[in-house]
Amino acid sequence: MNAARRSQLFIPTLKEAPADAQVASHRLLVRAGFVRQLGAGIYDYLPLAKRTLAKVEQIIREEMDAIGAQEFYLPALHPAEIWKESGRWEVMGDNMFRLKDRKGGDYCLGMTHEEIFTAIARDELRSYRQLPQVWYQIQTKFRDEPRPKSGLLRVRQFTMKDAYSFDVDAAGLDKSYEDQRVAYEKVFTRCGLRFVGVQAHSGAMGGSASQEFMVRTDAGEDDVAACPACSYAANTETARSKGPLAPVRSGERLDAPRRFPTPGVRTIDALAQPPHGRPGAMQLKSLIYVADEKPVVAVVRGDDDLNEAKLQTACGATMLRPAHPEEIRPLLGADAGSLGAVGFTGAPVFVDESLRGAAGMVTGANQDDFHLEGVDVDRDLLRHGKLADLRSVRAGEGCPRCGAALDLFKALEVGHIFKLGTKYSVSMKASVLKADGAETPIVMGSYGIGVERIMAAAIELHHDQDGIVWPLSIAPFQATVLTLGAEPALAQAAEQVVKELSAAGVEVLYDDRDERAGVKFKDADLLGIPIRIAVGKRGLAEGKAEWKLRRGKEVELVPLGAVAQKARALVDAETRRS
Repeated sequence: MNAARRSQLFIPTLKEAPADAQVASHRLLVRAGFVRQLGAGIYDYLPLAKRTLAKVEQIIREEMDAIGAQEFYLPALHPAEIWKESGRWEVMGDNMFRLKDRKGGDYCLGMTHEEIFTAIARDELRSYRQLPQVWYQIQTKFRDEPRPKSGLLRVRQFTMKDAYSFDVDAAGLDKSYEDQRVAYEKVFTRCGLRFVGVQAHSGAMGGSASQEFMVRTDAGEDDVAACPACSYAANTETARSKGPLAPVRSGERLDAPRRFPTPGVRTIDALAQPPHGRPGAMQLKSLIYVADEKPVVAVVRGDDDLNEAKLQTACGATMLRPAHPEEIRPLLGADAGSLGAVGFTGAPVFVDESLRGAAGMVTGANQDDFHLEGVDVDRDLLRHGKLADLRSVRAGEGCPRCGAALDLFKALEVGHIFKLGTKYSVSMKASVLKADGAETPIVMGSYGIGVERIMAAAIELHHDQDGIVWPLSIAPFQATVLTLGAEPALAQAAEQVVKELSAAGVEVLYDDRDERAGVKFKDADLLGIPIRIAVGKRGLAEGKAEWKLRRGKEVELVPLGAVAQKARALVDAETRRS
């Protein structure tokens, strides 16, 4: 549909945003009549949203097809058995929607489709000659998000483009992964996003490597560390630095740790205060976690923050959670606030690598109201513990590549690519015969893009106090035509402009409502259509219309007969640029 009448199209705009709408995309999508909320994390997509999402999907399809990917459409309802084959039925925990059919069979709503695509590959691929294969779909996904918020940024039902590559070896996977990386950059560029590719944590997906594509915005829920002097960028779940800005504060060196009383002291800050006066840089913070249902101990400096994703990587766990209070005392003999890893062998101990060589440190004594001083990390912890990168980096710390000060900022993930390797093919027995007749597991990759997240991210990047400022490539309409008055001559001229725009292949929304000019201008700004063409009495007297771009302030008069050509030229130029 190249042309639509505003009077006939369902666009329920609002003057005010919902009280709970905290981010720009949420406020504006609701106010501009793109979405309505059905329940927590569940949204109705209205006609304007469907038009934009269809454009995002088309861009994705074009770039996937360009690298030889083939489109599928697989069920969202999955039998439990196939998830149990990979071991993820239990791993996904409460994040997965689970249900039973009338016969008592277990099912789930798919969060992702690794298992389903792997099953197809297992059943249909026999020889290396059939590889590589790259398959994708654009499908609804479900996640029982515990805290839905921020409109479309944290939801329970969403649309994802998920793609999967199948290769005979690691070299093939490297090529497939690079093809996807380049395709992702083209998708996000064409959608008008400013983004950065960052090193990422694979989490429950598993695999050897992954990269996220992030849009820098305060609405994001991820933290990214990036170097302004070189190309280093990483999610803080994996980011490294040259180390803390403040050095370790060494205390008295002793031949062995010495216990001292600390009545009522349960926090790092409390121990730093008189009469004890042991600053955080002199303390060892011991934290107890449960990794795949087994306890582990993480030790970081008192003034550092433990990064849970890094601990998960260090211990190789699929699932990780903080230990409950009732699990801690039986393990160490004390409550949180008095814990330490000196001489402790009841569970694996992981020590942050920045603590190597630290001495004269203070830690809990595993007895309430007592601590140990004179702790030597190498002597007292590393004989039974392992060094690992556990701490969260901070702004200003040195880049691990070039040493320049790292910048930390909030970012929104819009895509994620993974090198899965043989994680799923081994567990699900998906293999092919090589040229020499030997059987080998298929080497896989997985690649996801959040479709609605692209729409929301575009608004977070492109809006002002008046409304959305759509990139031309994904705007629901490319142009809007307004009549500034009720005179028949204005409507006649506007109708002709709309007809010529449509004939030129420009998608146009004709605001033919019997409303004041001010109302139409406000709605046009709120909806964010890139090109605004207004037909009024003053301009029509000269045979011209007002031309204004949503992203600018300048208004110019353009001959009525030249409007369509000018709009078409702008659309073509934007298409070439992206």
